[in-house]
Amino acid sequence: MDIEASYILGAIAVGIGATLVMDLWNLFLKRMFSIPSLNYCLVGRWLRHMPGGTLRHASITAAPQKPFECTVGWIAHYTIGVVFALVFVVLTSGDWLARPTLLPALLYGIGTVLFPFFIMQPSFGLGIAASRTPKPTQARLKSLVTHTVFGVGLYVCALGVSSVLQHTW
Repeated sequence: MDIEASYILGAIAVGIGATLVMDLWNLFLKRMFSIPSLNYCLVGRWLRHMPGGTLRHASITAAPQKPFECTVGWIAHYTIGVVFALVFVVLTSGDWLARPTLLPALLYGIGTVLFPFFIMQPSFGLGIAASRTPKPTQARLKSLVTHTVFGVGLYVCALGVSSVLQHTW
């Protein structure tokens, strides 16, 4: 396997792993503090409405349910995590994947919070950066911490991938 294919496969593994770390964090918050996570079925509902031309909703929870929205939502969630990881590895020229360091992954993870703040939350009817939610500051903080955990997950998972990469060269 050539180096670039290793980086791509490594980035995919890191993306899946970092998304799983984020999900475990959200499960921890739910079980220990009764803090709910994003319902990925709503992500699927949002995506399933797109082919009909609806990109923004007044309230995604009030939008009609669509078949397979939960499956679509969970697949999209992990696909987004993989795409974020692939972009990160491309931005770091793949060198980071071979020798991961925490700070770039952490900063990138924090940066990915722009996606929910400016795309998903407004499209769900929640306003920019959750401005239309009952507790916007709490929602923003939860999003920020969750995406920070994603960044930590990128780093932790890359440590495992880097050891595998070193053995394949």
